Amino acid sequence: MPLIEETVLPGDSLLTLPVVIIGNGPSGICLSYLLSGYRPYLSPEAIHPNPILHTKLEEARHLSIVDQDLEYLSEGLEGRSSNPVAVLFDTLLHPDADFGYDYPPVLHWKLEQHNYIPHIVLGKGPPGGAWHSMEGSMLTISFGDWMELPGLSFKEWAASKRRNIKSDRVMPEEIACYYKHYVKVMGLQKNFRDNVYITSVSRLYREKDDEGRSHQNEDISTQHLEMEDGQKSLIKRNWEVRGYQRATDGSHVPFCLFAENVALATGTFDSPGRLQVEGEDFPFVLHSMSDFGAAISKGKLRGKADPVLIVGAGLTAADAVLCAYNNNIPVVHVFRRRVTDTSLIFKQLPKKLYPEYHKVYHMMCTQSHTVDSNQHSAYTSFPEHNVLSFKPEMKCVLQSASGLKKILKFSVALVLIGSHPNLFFLKDQGHSIGHHSNQPITCKGNPIEIDPYTYECTKEANLFALGPLVGDNFVRFLKGGALGIARCLAIRQKKKHELIESEDGGGEGVP
Repeated sequence: MPLIEETVLPGDSLLTLPVVIIGNGPSGICLSYLLSGYRPYLSPEAIHPNPILHTKLEEARHLSIVDQDLEYLSEGLEGRSSNPVAVLFDTLLHPDADFGYDYPPVLHWKLEQHNYIPHIVLGKGPPGGAWHSMEGSMLTISFGDWMELPGLSFKEWAASKRRNIKSDRVMPEEIACYYKHYVKVMGLQKNFRDNVYITSVSRLYREKDDEGRSHQNEDISTQHLEMEDGQKSLIKRNWEVRGYQRATDGSHVPFCLFAENVALATGTFDSPGRLQVEGEDFPFVLHSMSDFGAAISKGKLRGKADPVLIVGAGLTAADAVLCAYNNNIPVVHVFRRRVTDTSLIFKQLPKKLYPEYHKVYHMMCTQSHTVDSNQHSAYTSFPEHNVLSFKPEMKCVLQSASGLKKILKFSVALVLIGSHPNLFFLKDQGHSIGHHSNQPITCKGNPIEIDPYTYECTKEANLFALGPLVGDNFVRFLKGGALGIARCLAIRQKKKHELIESEDGGGEGVP
């Protein structure tokens, strides 16, 4: 679908929208769902297991959650997210999930067309984002139910598609298909544009006031526009979004949009983490599971005497170990932490639910190089070791915590130490909007700093962020970001309409 077609407003050479969402993964999809007018209400028969929260919900049962005080509702709640609205929305959709209960949501959804806020969702691929490119042979870390979006049960969808879901955990390809179907069945397609690549997002018309603060020149950037329903609306051209859409013939069609608000929902899979060591750019040093899987499928590692070198101690590294192990490829596994480190992800996973990861963790503990001198066995771990360099003859220099160096030969190296968002399209690559200024944005160490209830960037007005960019890696928590943003924008739209009505009614109006 062309990016700019009949949606261009009459007399306007460039499209201007209240909201542009960058990223079409679950974060962007959920935000589009709420901006499309879907509203959550407390179900008539629902009783939330938290009596204090339930009392609060009863006080305003006639109002949707979007129209309630999220700070008041979130007060006192605890969960596995540092963002209070994320914890609130999660407990409404999955009450007491962290205690092992499978309670149904206490919410039901209504489509209220008058709450629609015009927006566009821009993504590189089909709706679902990075889920379409994840390794297909691995199970998701979260339960299928926790991956679902509001209003469409994952289990019911799977049953309707006659898909055989053998366990509570599912394949990424199942989740990707569910997200793509979700956009269609919820009627959100008109808001989505695929094959879109953003090259710049810049703020327009900055000025300095008497106190030296930056703001934009509203005389230049403010204009009246006709929305879809013919109602007059006041849109400020706060942001210019540029990029191109890849056409079916492979050509690039450039575009430029103006937006009052921009929501960043890009996730963190853009840029694999790097060791920043000598030789890391050699072609035999890989940084993704997909590249590793391709090497295996093409038979490049078949019959190799030297092991695969896997660097990292997270779940993706564990997936790589399992992948190699299942293909009879010997593994040397290098990681910086001690096997007893309580922050290792394996320590947080129940053994019964995640047996394959605990199998890897068991090997990490029991098949260390200090125990097994034969490093060409099926698996050997090197805890508390750093990679110093890669050599052209496919050798790696390691250093232990005590400073002892060791040289290992390998067939291919796979560096899996996390990934980071690529916000190159923002000024200074977004380094100015994190908790730590002038540092790259990372999910754990330096997420984007936001207002905890509106998800608006504290250092950049009219710029919002949600999902992994603000520290919410799990789908079950990123939905709270969509709720916070939707409420903030709904309040602003209401104020905007009141200003317009005042102007049309003969009041002093808007300058």
